[in-house]
Amino acid sequence: MSMLKIGNRFISNSDKVYIIAEACDNHMGNLDVAKEMCLRAKLAGADCIKFQHHLLDEEMLRDIPKSSNMEIPLYDFLKLHALSLDDHKILMNYCKEIGIQYLCTPFSLKAAQELNDLGVDAFKIGSGEMTDIPTIREIAKFKKPMIISTGMCTFSEIERTYKVLCESDIDFAFTNCVSEYPPKYEDLNLNVISLMKEKFPNAIIGHSDHTPDIFTCFSAVTLGAKIIEKHVILDKMVSGPDQSVSIDFNELYYLVNGIRKIECSLGSIKKVNENEKEIREWAFRSIVTTRKIKKGETISKEMIWSKRPGTGIPSFKMDEIIGKTALNDIDENVLLKYDDFM
Repeated sequence: MSMLKIGNRFISNSDKVYIIAEACDNHMGNLDVAKEMCLRAKLAGADCIKFQHHLLDEEMLRDIPKSSNMEIPLYDFLKLHALSLDDHKILMNYCKEIGIQYLCTPFSLKAAQELNDLGVDAFKIGSGEMTDIPTIREIAKFKKPMIISTGMCTFSEIERTYKVLCESDIDFAFTNCVSEYPPKYEDLNLNVISLMKEKFPNAIIGHSDHTPDIFTCFSAVTLGAKIIEKHVILDKMVSGPDQSVSIDFNELYYLVNGIRKIECSLGSIKKVNENEKEIREWAFRSIVTTRKIKKGETISKEMIWSKRPGTGIPSFKMDEIIGKTALNDIDENVLLKYDDFM
C-alpha cells in the first residue's frame, strides 16, 4: 500500500485527508503576516501550511512572458516579495512551536538543497516543475517524500515522472490540478482523480485546487483524494498574487470541518444502524384491514393494505396473506396478526 509520512503524520488511503493551506506569496514578503497565516491555519484545523522558496536567478530568466493576471513581471514581483531563507527558518521554527507542519515548494534545485539543509520533512513540487526530470531526480536523492502537482500536464507526461519516482524508491504523491487562476469549472474534470488512482498505484493521489470556493475540494475527497491543497489569504479584500484563487481562514475552517465530516460518511457497509432500529418500528409499513372481516371470510386484496407502524406483519408479505381464511372477526383499520387467519 502506498503511503507517505510527513513529520508525525501518515498519509495513505486509510488515513485522514491531509489538508495543506497554501500561503504562496499572499504574505507579500511580510514575515509577520506569514506567521499570522501559520497561526490561522493551525486554528482552522489544517495539517500543514506551505510556503514557496524562490532563488530568482536559479529558477528563471529575467525576461519571461507575463501572465494576464499579473500586474508586473513575475521576476520583479518575487524580487520585491519573496521570503528569504532566514524567513523560512523562522517560519519553520514557529510552525513547530504552534504545532502545525511546515512545508515549502522549491522552484530550483538550489532552493531544494537549501530547504533540505534547513531540515524540511518533505518537498512539495509545483506543476511547472513536474516535467523537469533532471531536477526531480536530484531532489529525489534527498530521500524525502515528495508531493507533485500535475497542472498543465498530459497523462503521458505524468507517467514519465511516475516511472522516475518509482525508480528513485521514495514515497510520493501526485495532486490532480488545473493551472488556471481561477479555473473554469468545466475544465476541472475531477473524475481524473479516479483515473490517477488506477494508473498510478504507487502514488498517493490528492487534489490541488485553484477555485475561489471550497465545493470542488469536497467533491475531490469523495472521489478518493487523500491530500487537499488550497490557497489561503488573510483578507480577500487585500491584494495578493493569488487573491482570486484563495479562500480566507474562516472558509478554511469550514473546509476542514466539512472534509472531516465527509470522511466519516464514506463507509461502504449497508446495514441497519443502531440509531435506525427505533425508527424502523414506526416508519415501516405493516398489513392493516381496510374494512371489517368476518370469521370464515377469505381475505382478498380489497380487505387489506399497508400503513404505519412496522410492528405488525410486514407489508411485503401481502401476497402471502391474500387467500387465507379469517379465524375470527377482525375490526377495520387494525394491524393484522398471524393468529387472525389460517
